Amino acid sequence: MDVHGELGEFLRSRRARLQPEDAGLPTFGGRRRVPGLRREELAQLAGVSAGYYTRLEQGQSPNASDAVLDAVARVLLLDEAERAHLYSLARPKARTRRRTVRPEQVRPGVQLVIDSFGDVPALVMGRFLDVLAWNPMAHALLAGHLDFDAPDRPAERPNIARMLFLDPHMRELYGDWTRKARSTVADLRLIAGRYPGAPGLTGLVGELTVGSPEFAKLWAAHSVGDCGTDTRTYHHPMVGTMALMAEFMALPNDEGQRVAVFNAEPGSPSEAALRLLADLTAVAGTRTACDQPF
Repeated sequence: MDVHGELGEFLRSRRARLQPEDAGLPTFGGRRRVPGLRREELAQLAGVSAGYYTRLEQGQSPNASDAVLDAVARVLLLDEAERAHLYSLARPKARTRRRTVRPEQVRPGVQLVIDSFGDVPALVMGRFLDVLAWNPMAHALLAGHLDFDAPDRPAERPNIARMLFLDPHMRELYGDWTRKARSTVADLRLIAGRYPGAPGLTGLVGELTVGSPEFAKLWAAHSVGDCGTDTRTYHHPMVGTMALMAEFMALPNDEGQRVAVFNAEPGSPSEAALRLLADLTAVAGTRTACDQPF
């Protein structure tokens, strides 16, 4: 992924979604040759020359000031996540000499936190949405058909985006798969701006683009957004339908890693279903332990 090309595509996609009246410009009827705002119109509203904005969109202005970027973001009506993405693309990190990349690991202290959640599903995601660790409940909720120990083997780690687009189980699990898919791709776009050219991410995007036309279409839309608190409906094969709130928390001492925790509204049918899943998971764990040879 060429970061300069990404910047241009992102800005063009944001211009295309705005009509002149959205930016306070007069309209005179008739068809416009290009959808959305023209470069010249955006430049005028942002207070820069058309030539300067064109160079910015082409990735030829690496020293754009905060004032210019803020003005462009204001005209394009960017939200907080989109504004952060603009800054990441306009000011990419200097590339360092390529070195052997070690697989991400979960610190023992973080693993203890995940384990302490008990009957509450919790997992740790890596910077590119790999599942680095999960407790038995998160495994049972999202991917009981996969090996529980898979996150311990870097080459076999489940990846949230890969499962979502290439694993039929995930399509059946989410009550609104399309909404979840849009959210995941928007999150992945934001990550791509923070880690331009990262081999692990480039490989993942290439795999999904080839393997899923739906991913390719969403990726081309250049939507960006950060995962936050959200409530989603799950159609679990063992306990039925649940509405669960997801909280995502960044780990400040582990770059790019996040903890995801899933909870149900107290006293709701979803809480009862989650308790049932916990009971079934505990029974399955006990049976597995009993089946082991001494």
